[in-house]
Amino acid sequence: MESSVVAPIQSSKSMHRAWSMYDWANSAYNLVITSTIFPAYYEAITTVRKDGKIINEHVSFFGFTFKNSSLGFYSIAAAYLVIALLSPVLSSIADSRGNKKKFMQFFCYLGSLSCCGLYFFTDKTLELGIICSSLAAVGYCGSIVFYNSYLPEIANESEHDKVSAQGFAYGYIGSVILQVICLVFVMKPEWFGIKDGTFAPRLSFFLVGIWWAGFAQITFLKLPKSKAAANQPGSNIFANGFHELKKVWNQIKKLKVLKTFLFAFLFYSMGVQTVMLAATHFGKKDLNLGDSQLITTILVIQVVAIAGAYIMAKLSDLFGNLKVLLLVVFIWIGVCIAAYFTQTAIEFYILASIVGLVMGGIQSLSRSTYSKLMPPTQDTASFFSFYDVTEKVAIVIGMISFGYIDSIMNMRSAIIALITFFIAGALVLYKAIGARNSELVVRN
Repeated sequence: MESSVVAPIQSSKSMHRAWSMYDWANSAYNLVITSTIFPAYYEAITTVRKDGKIINEHVSFFGFTFKNSSLGFYSIAAAYLVIALLSPVLSSIADSRGNKKKFMQFFCYLGSLSCCGLYFFTDKTLELGIICSSLAAVGYCGSIVFYNSYLPEIANESEHDKVSAQGFAYGYIGSVILQVICLVFVMKPEWFGIKDGTFAPRLSFFLVGIWWAGFAQITFLKLPKSKAAANQPGSNIFANGFHELKKVWNQIKKLKVLKTFLFAFLFYSMGVQTVMLAATHFGKKDLNLGDSQLITTILVIQVVAIAGAYIMAKLSDLFGNLKVLLLVVFIWIGVCIAAYFTQTAIEFYILASIVGLVMGGIQSLSRSTYSKLMPPTQDTASFFSFYDVTEKVAIVIGMISFGYIDSIMNMRSAIIALITFFIAGALVLYKAIGARNSELVVRN
């Protein structure tokens, strides 16, 4: 790969806080839209019940009939597939042109406006709701590519675990604050004279969009403008984009530990992300939990995840990132086995607490591990696009697998697929640890 001048690291606590505030801004989408109020609202307006029993759970989407939960899974998978296809080219262009902040802003505003658009989602506008929720996912994922790529530029390698954990902690705290505000409207609409049962959830979606775009301004004002990478082959931005991709891939192929870690990340992310996106549907359909019970449970997960992110960062200092990740993946395997046999609300709450602990840890540690394994480079957006594409492909495979098994069998059977994903991830992580140990022996 052609050499390029690595931009100086602009590390400061104020920069770290500003960077972390984007997690604060966008995590409200992750909690309210993907995990709590939107899934509960979607299930409520697309499911016909009589005497507490489901009579019909199929919907028509542009003339095609789907099981409502499966349509939700497929729409999310489609959004992540779009990002998986777009982000490598966009990231490479951003590196080559030095304008990744603009890309980050574009996707941020796309996502926030789409959340605002969900205000108009009712049982008569299903297509609009699915499209807006998918575009919101595209905006969220697209902006995260560029947000993650700033980590090596605003923190020294020794700070990566701590700053990454701080970002997730800010995200969990910010999202919980907005979630509580939205819950007041959803659970006590009579306090505000709200008589339309759909108004409070739709207002929540609108507030997420405002919160996301508003707090993101703190990040955008502080983040440095990236510099264009050197040695560009031509003036065509798309040609340059693919040229950058080729250079990054050629480097990754030579870095055995990084390449092996990406494969492990692919497998265990199929499980992690699917659990996060499908938890509410599982609790509502298989365990018949009420909306208030589900939303409270997700809030507990968010709070516990703050501690999880910091605990895993501390453990990684003692035992190394890859070994701690392997431990966390084994815990995830246990979570899936327990979920398969879960029958009561109490069991679900206990399981949710464990999920919160390992969810924050595995997300934070995966991001910082990748940033540590990257070679010194100015092409940070291009490198992180590989990380992001790996995660998005994992989500596509995980959600489609889960949705398909759910459509022909049930969600409990679909959990078995998640167990196999985590086992595969653990095996490849073990291989990555071996490669890392061999590498250290050679260096010494």
